[in-house]
Amino acid sequence: MARSLVLLIFSAISAASAQLASTGLSVTFHDVNYYISPFSSGNVTISPTSLSKVPSVYGFKPVTVVQGAVAQSELPGLFTKWAASDDVFQPAFAGAVFLAGKTTCVTKKEIVPGASTVLVALSNTKIPSGPYFLEMATGSLYPVYRLYQDFAGAFVESLIPTPDGKFQPMSAQIAGSSSLTIGVPSRLYFTKTAEKPLAGVRLGVKDIYRLAGAKGSNGNRAWYNLYPASKTTGTAIQRLVDAGAQIVGLQKTSQFANGESATSDWVDYHEPFNPRGDGYQDTSSSSAGAGASIAAYEWLDIAIGSDTGGSIRGPAGVQGLFGNRPSHGLVSLDNVMPLSPTLDTPGFLIRDPYIWDAANAALYGENYHSLVSIKPKYPKKIMTLGFPTAASTDANAILIKFVNSLATFVGGSASALNLANEWAATKPAGASSATLSQLLNGTYATIITKEQIGLVREPFYKDYAAAHDGRTPFVNPVPLSRWAYGDSISSEGLQTEYKTKEMFMDWFNSKILPPVTDSAQCSSGFVLYVASSGGQNPRNAYRSVPGAPLGFSNGRISVFTEVPDSVFPLGSVPSKSAITNHVEYFPVAVDILVAKGCDGLLVKLAQDLVEAGILAAPKTGATITGGDVLMKKRAEEMGVRDLRYVD
Repeated sequence: MARSLVLLIFSAISAASAQLASTGLSVTFHDVNYYISPFSSGNVTISPTSLSKVPSVYGFKPVTVVQGAVAQSELPGLFTKWAASDDVFQPAFAGAVFLAGKTTCVTKKEIVPGASTVLVALSNTKIPSGPYFLEMATGSLYPVYRLYQDFAGAFVESLIPTPDGKFQPMSAQIAGSSSLTIGVPSRLYFTKTAEKPLAGVRLGVKDIYRLAGAKGSNGNRAWYNLYPASKTTGTAIQRLVDAGAQIVGLQKTSQFANGESATSDWVDYHEPFNPRGDGYQDTSSSSAGAGASIAAYEWLDIAIGSDTGGSIRGPAGVQGLFGNRPSHGLVSLDNVMPLSPTLDTPGFLIRDPYIWDAANAALYGENYHSLVSIKPKYPKKIMTLGFPTAASTDANAILIKFVNSLATFVGGSASALNLANEWAATKPAGASSATLSQLLNGTYATIITKEQIGLVREPFYKDYAAAHDGRTPFVNPVPLSRWAYGDSISSEGLQTEYKTKEMFMDWFNSKILPPVTDSAQCSSGFVLYVASSGGQNPRNAYRSVPGAPLGFSNGRISVFTEVPDSVFPLGSVPSKSAITNHVEYFPVAVDILVAKGCDGLLVKLAQDLVEAGILAAPKTGATITGGDVLMKKRAEEMGVRDLRYVD
């Protein structure tokens, strides 16, 4: 009986043709953690004994490929330049160099001081320059990824591209790390061209965008486990990939892109950590992972999020970054989880305003009009909403200084705008007697809840019940409370709020911020309001019971009017932290609105203000000017060698 069972098992295995496939290999080379991709970039011919002095692991040897007309005498300078510009390449890869144009098969030279380099002639012109691991048995060259710890908890999953245009999880883990490991490819593999302006730019993607080959969660574990990997990459992300962007992973979102706070609301997944100040401030949401990663990681260039009611602008403000809610409707959001198609927009969190412009052009296509190649005619009218009038605090001083500097820069003047009074004086004839705040109190809450119930909740609940004997999936408190509000609103109530939004949009875009026909100016003015004033919102505080997001605020203006609204980081202010009992520095930022369709004007303004010294491009770290992230400081760096225990 036992013998028959064994024969049956082996017969089944043989019939199934058991598969064995590589998912890559993690190695440490010269004290740096690397991942060897399972996908070859090409093959070279090499004698088995010619690289005998080069270190090897499992038959893989670190090597460097140099394409182009590079003389041997130029290699030392080239490698120094590469090491300075690329965090993946290091001179240790120069133990073996495959050099295009070299005629002698194998020679030895001292390229890196104190070490011998084996120079090998390279005939394959299709393999990009940069570091590789060579599999000696096959002659295949495999790309190198440098591994980093996601110490801010910003990512859901680390990804690598596959040769068929899909994505798969990166199977690597840095030893001794309690965090997810993210891999980034060498920047040397990519060359920027007119067709690929984002070549080599490292991109984090909010986990509401579907990527072919990758599973998604929308911030919900039941969703992640229920549905298979996507078969399609949506239009928005595909445009960025086609422009050369390198996706390194999916990033955390608050559940179903609803606004959540750390301690009271994030149940299924842990909220990422804001690296600014004391390291324990709320990241804001829903693009929480995007904001935390761009503020924390120099190795990440850009993150794509989404903004429905402030989901990009909130994280950008509290983490001192550039961030944009674009004009509505610039690109299709197919294969993206909706909060509200009527209000949803895709945008970026970013440190570099020049990459910002290229990313906008790639994402929004012909709907984006870049002004970087011309001298714009900046609007001279600056309107401020709720701005301080006296420099009574450090934050107020920064905000007032910026408004004055902006007015001087554009040759204009600033004046306070009272939106409620303007509405009362110039509102449409068909408007009710309600104040602006009363009129728009329930507009946002009604639209997002009614739309998401039909597009997300109902099909999700139906699919989950079918797979789990009628059960209901777990959902965090905030989406549940909002959906409950939506259930209480009639379809007629939704139609009323649609009309209210349209009425306010038409009024604002004609009376307050109309466009102009001159494309070099585009907008009749700027509208400014405070994004962040350096206040503290610690993540360990318990909040009130969640409810519907009622009310109207400055941040809702662009939501209803469809105009672009971008966050500009201004500086940091000192404040004693209740977490560290020490003075830390917290970001101050401003939101700037321009007329609909004038998105390029805001990016050009950011670039020009940085060049003029009015703004500084933010850096990663504890402040927007840099500095150690407190949660990342190591005891060894402070001279503490042993763990301390108390009996």
